[in-house]
Amino acid sequence: MPDQFDVSLEDSDLLGEVELTTNLIIAASETEEHLSDAEIDEILGVVPHASI
Repeated sequence: MPDQFDVSLEDSDLLGEVELTTNLIIAASETEEHLSDAEIDEILGVVPHASI
């Protein structure tokens, strides 16, 4: 009989958020200045929208 408590848990959304947060922490620790909004957007993969 399989162990009902032996389950693999994986939350792909959570893993993605952890990766983004980790990338921000690493980038922030590598500079003595504050990260600009544009730098943060680039790290997070935010695509700027065109102005109207």
